[in-house]
Amino acid sequence: MLIGIPKEIMYKENRVAALPETIEKFIKLGFEVLVETRAGAGVFVDDDQYRNAGAGIAADAARVFEKADIILKVKEPLFNEQFNTHEIDMIKENTILITFLHPAAPSNHNDVKKLQKRHITAFTMDGIPRISRAQRMDPLTSMSAITGYKSIIIAAANFPKFVPMIGTSIGMIKPANILVIGTGVVGLQAIATGKRLGGVVKAVDIRPDAKKEAESLGVKVVGFDAPADLVIGDGGYAKALSDDWLEKERQALAPLVAEADIIVLSALVPGEVAQTLVTRKMVETMKPGSVIVDVSIDQGGNCEITDPGKEFIHNGVYICGIKNIPGSLPVHSSWLYANNLYYFVENLFKNKTTDFDMTDEIIKDSLVTHKGELFHKGTRKAMGLSD
Repeated sequence: MLIGIPKEIMYKENRVAALPETIEKFIKLGFEVLVETRAGAGVFVDDDQYRNAGAGIAADAARVFEKADIILKVKEPLFNEQFNTHEIDMIKENTILITFLHPAAPSNHNDVKKLQKRHITAFTMDGIPRISRAQRMDPLTSMSAITGYKSIIIAAANFPKFVPMIGTSIGMIKPANILVIGTGVVGLQAIATGKRLGGVVKAVDIRPDAKKEAESLGVKVVGFDAPADLVIGDGGYAKALSDDWLEKERQALAPLVAEADIIVLSALVPGEVAQTLVTRKMVETMKPGSVIVDVSIDQGGNCEITDPGKEFIHNGVYICGIKNIPGSLPVHSSWLYANNLYYFVENLFKNKTTDFDMTDEIIKDSLVTHKGELFHKGTRKAMGLSD
């Protein structure tokens, strides 16, 4: 089978789905590999390095999509302006697509339906369960560390004041108040980075264990308490709150949002649409010059007015909905993600056949579409489909 690696076309996406070191591993497994020319330019890997690893080089994306049996990508398929065609329509029917699809997000539902219609077998890398056996394949964890770090850097770059306390000849400048909502891997890295920059950091999470992890970094954990059975889902991850409890959380967050200078939103329910925690009305209570970085936007966003993929000012507040933050640190993020993909593909084809092991939790949880059917539970729920 031939693995195809197209160049990413999302704005400011410099990552690549395979590097020469993973190309060599794929070839040892018995695959052929075709890479679009300049696919690795964003990480300073040239075509000759891919050739030396054993890959063929395609002149353009159309050639990759035409030839490949398996497509490895970083981000979801988009409209390709060069060919005036959506990438999904460029993929052969019955091809296997492995990428970050974020299929539960409403903005991606039409793409999911296209994948079904074209009988493309699609796996989403954000569906991999966080179990010990899947650690090497889990890009949510590897990309989240990068996202948490860079979210604070983005916030600081767009914040019109100092972040740390600064002494001047005129007087002391107060440090920025940073609020991190959601203390998973993203949130913990944002907390650590915010503290290193000298901000006064507060954190919010609904899970008792997550609160303890945030406290271990020396920050004040604020917010509200809810019964554990309502907030903790499978594997210790957050569970979607009911409407009543979600409204209670918003009420608890409202004064914290109003006093914050910088907010990082990273509260997610695995495989489901992100819940709206910060409303338009809450944003409008923030001071002009404040910043919101909504890193949950790939799954719909935690802020009511975040515009996916966009940055804008609302009522004096900068709101960032950039969808590919790890793409701004492409060298390290590509190295991590390319290796995640390799181990995922190795496991996927462990039986040396496309009759995938549907009892494998990793395969089952990450499968979105196959033979015209929609399998992904979070997407089915978001689309209102019964199981």
